[in-house]
Amino acid sequence: MKTKPIYVEIPIHTEIDRLWEATQNPTKHAQWDLRFTTITYRPKKEGEPQHFTYKTKIGFGIHIAGWGKNSGEAHSKDGSRTSSLHFGTDQAISIIREGRGYWKYQPEADAIHFITQYNYEVNGEKFGKLFDHFIFRPLIGWATALSFDVLKRWLEKEEKPSFQYKRFFCSWIITFLFFFIWTYHGLVPKIIHVHPEEIGMMTNLLRVHPELAQTLTAIIGIGEILFGGLLLVTPRKRRLYIFQMIAFPILALSAILSNPDYVAHPFSPLTFNLALVVLSLLGFLLHKDLPTAKSCKRKK
Repeated sequence: MKTKPIYVEIPIHTEIDRLWEATQNPTKHAQWDLRFTTITYRPKKEGEPQHFTYKTKIGFGIHIAGWGKNSGEAHSKDGSRTSSLHFGTDQAISIIREGRGYWKYQPEADAIHFITQYNYEVNGEKFGKLFDHFIFRPLIGWATALSFDVLKRWLEKEEKPSFQYKRFFCSWIITFLFFFIWTYHGLVPKIIHVHPEEIGMMTNLLRVHPELAQTLTAIIGIGEILFGGLLLVTPRKRRLYIFQMIAFPILALSAILSNPDYVAHPFSPLTFNLALVVLSLLGFLLHKDLPTAKSCKRKK
C-alpha cells in the first residue's frame, strides 16, 4: 500500500524572523503544535546538527517519546528558508517508526507561506499500515493543518494557542453533546420505544387521534435525528445554536401547556430546556472564529 507524504501550506501575515522564532524555538513550538506535548533540545557542539527529544501525551497516562535531528538549514537569496528534519521513536506502541520532512518559509507578497511535507515508516507491519492509511495518517494530517492555523492566528491576532485549543475542544464537546441529545430523543422515545407521554403530549396539544399523534411523533423524531446530524457537518453551527435558543423555550412551553403537571415533574422540561438554552448560548459564543484545518492547502 503506497503512502502519500503529508503536505500542509498556509499563508501567514508576519515577519519571517518572527515565524522562524515561533517554529524553531522548542518552547514556542510546543505551544501551538498539537502533535507534541514537550520538545527539549539536547546540548550540541558547534557545527553539529541540533538533536532534540519530544513527548506526546495520548491519554490515560500514556505518552510517546521520540528523538529528532535538525538535518539541515538553507537560506536562499530570494529570502526563503528551509529546515529539514529527521525523526523517530523506539517505542513499539507508536505508529511512526522513523521519518523525514521539511519546513519551508516562502515569502510571497505581504505574507510568508509556511509549508511542511513529511513522510514516515510505520510499525505493526500489515495491521500498522492499514491503521496508518485509514485512521492515523488522516488524523495527523488534520492535526498538522489545525496546528498551522493556530500558529497563524497566534502571530496575526495575538491569540494564545492554549486559549484557541480550549475554545476549539470545548465547542466540539458541546456540539457532540447536542448531537447525542437530538439523536437520542428523536430515536429512543419517539421511534424505537414509543413512550406514552410522547403520544400524550401530542394528543393533548393538537387534539388529534392517538394513531395520528404517533405518526406525527415519529416524524418529529426523524427531524430531530437529522438536525443532530446537521450539527456535526455544517460549518455554520452558530445559526443552528440561534435556532436552538429559540426552539428550546418553545418546546418547554408546549410540554407544559400539554400537561401543566410537568412543572412539578422531577425531570421538568422547564429546567431541562433552560439548561439547553444556556449550553446553546455557550456553543454560539465559542464557535466564533474557531481555528480550522480547512484554512490550509493540503495538496502540493
